[in-house]
Amino acid sequence: MKFVKMHGLGNDFVFFEDQNGMNKDFSQVAITLCDRHTGIGADGIIVIVPSNVADIRMRIINADGSEAEMCGNGIRCFAKYVYDNGFISKKEFTVETLAGIMKPKVIVGEDGKVSLVTINMGKPYMERAQIPMNGPEGKVVNEPLIIDGDTYYITSILMGVPHTMTYVKDVEKVDLLALGPKFETNPVFPKKTNMNFVQVIDDHTIKVHTWERGAGATLACGTGSCACAVGSYLNGFTGRSVDVQLYLGTLHIEYNEEDGNVYMTGPAAVSFVGEWKE
Repeated sequence: MKFVKMHGLGNDFVFFEDQNGMNKDFSQVAITLCDRHTGIGADGIIVIVPSNVADIRMRIINADGSEAEMCGNGIRCFAKYVYDNGFISKKEFTVETLAGIMKPKVIVGEDGKVSLVTINMGKPYMERAQIPMNGPEGKVVNEPLIIDGDTYYITSILMGVPHTMTYVKDVEKVDLLALGPKFETNPVFPKKTNMNFVQVIDDHTIKVHTWERGAGATLACGTGSCACAVGSYLNGFTGRSVDVQLYLGTLHIEYNEEDGNVYMTGPAAVSFVGEWKE
């Protein structure tokens, strides 16, 4: 099986094509390929399959074998892959995901390859039942949640996948490996949650470290960056245009006032290509 290893600011994926993969179970494939000791190593696999409702379909399976609804860094890599490899010739196209139809727009460099991708990530959903999160009706903004006896003030949003965030003075001092899974698996989140620790730099810049549901600590999270930009606006820390600083670079997020959609712009890169002997 031929594959391509790609990453979006360090959030890495193994890509391969399967014209008959619309309904296949790829969970064990993902677990095997994503193992960083005995496999290729990745946060997840992304399978390119045909779509009946969009130009093309993206399936993403996390390193633990669970299938994700969406992935912001993954879909930027996906857009680059399908454009650079001739699946798509349009610079704007539609991608079917479990979170709905996404609309990438690629920016092509002088070499004819995609250099940046802007994704219309759709509208954020903020009602508790939509996230989903247990408790009374309404938005979850700056709400207390007790973890190991400590009170954290959280904001939760559905941005294709559920995201929760709390604001800290210095993200570098957060023990992500210890705290991340405690938020992810807290019983208040019936479908678990991705957990983001956010440091506000100024009124248009934040710094984010993310623990991803099903993948663990990652170097970048696109949906998390979008959710944290929206959450920072809701909490009054920033405006609608936000630069999100991640470990290996910056994503630009625009929470558009006119249409209510969230737009993410950032890079995607090929790490290497190879062949997996099945």
